[in-house]
Amino acid sequence: MEQAKIDRINALARKAKAEGLTEEEKAEQAHLRSEYRAQFRRNLEAQLEHTYIMDEKGNKRKLGK
Repeated sequence: MEQAKIDRINALARKAKAEGLTEEEKAEQAHLRSEYRAQFRRNLEAQLEHTYIMDEKGNKRKLGK
């Protein structure tokens, strides 16, 4: 996710605390947050696909779902 979108999420969060958001801004915030969560999940899944567990015998095995 681009830094500009993350900055916009943060700006909307600050505005929501300070003065509130319009319905259009609430919809934009929800969309951006949803996009951010989806990207976070994809990154985490990719990281876990490359994670191995080593047992007490020294054998490496992939982390299962």
